[in-house]
Amino acid sequence: MPRTRRNFLTLAAAGVASIGFAGTAEAAPRISPLKIPTCVGTFDAVAAGPRHGRKVLLLHGFPELGIEWEEQLLALAKAGYRAVAPDQRGYSPGVRPLGIEDYALDYGADDVMAIADALGWHRFDLVGHDWGAAVGWIAAARYAHRVRTLTAVSVPHLGAFAEALRVDPAQRQASVYMDGFRRPTPIPENEILASGPLTLPGVPARKCAIYHERLSQPGALTAALNWYRANDFTGYEQKVSLPTLFIASTKDPFVAPYGVWRTHNWVTGPYRLEVLDGVGHNVPEEAAAATSELLLSHLGKF
Repeated sequence: MPRTRRNFLTLAAAGVASIGFAGTAEAAPRISPLKIPTCVGTFDAVAAGPRHGRKVLLLHGFPELGIEWEEQLLALAKAGYRAVAPDQRGYSPGVRPLGIEDYALDYGADDVMAIADALGWHRFDLVGHDWGAAVGWIAAARYAHRVRTLTAVSVPHLGAFAEALRVDPAQRQASVYMDGFRRPTPIPENEILASGPLTLPGVPARKCAIYHERLSQPGALTAALNWYRANDFTGYEQKVSLPTLFIASTKDPFVAPYGVWRTHNWVTGPYRLEVLDGVGHNVPEEAAAATSELLLSHLGKF
């Protein structure tokens, strides 16, 4: 079966499994659920690490949730950081506006600051994968006085990505799936939910089952797909001045090399590109240990 973004759902054979938030030893780090009330609604989140630790906010992509960062949350907590991974707008039932326009990336960037304010974080490190990376690039450029460092995973700076969509046939072909996702509701929603127990490459079945359960809730999948309907990645040419780590991969079916290699043109601060060989798109889960190691190394330098 071809691995396209339409084929993203994995159902656990025995139903929704527990993610196992507790550590295996009494002193081991633990992941705990968290509610974050903000001016736009209440975000669901997962968190780990001491509350006085250096703050790290992690943003997930499609079709996942904050638990995408499970392994990184535990690694950060073990190193003494306070890490929080919210379910972004549309994925959190308490922040699920109805309008397509409400999912423009500008709102996602504003959500970052609303969440940080609600947590009482004046300065924090920002991490994002997929749509979370897209939001991260924008927030890091706009709010450099609040964001200490940026770690983007898979998706290039949107200036480079928009250029790739204009001039690179490989990227245009890799992004064809977006046209399917942008069709009017409920056409893609019905197709996705009817497609059965499929596999999200590199992601444990127990977590895919949780993603599927959330996206099966009324309005949830439409909200997730509205991120595609609302955005064409243009208009975000502001460069990032912060220390930036970009983690890409050689087997990503959705991101061609063109934008990856040109992202350095959009960062004026210290910049590091790491390309993981043989890894697909779902980097934080498929290459969890490598992602955690690179993230901790980056944070440790700044």
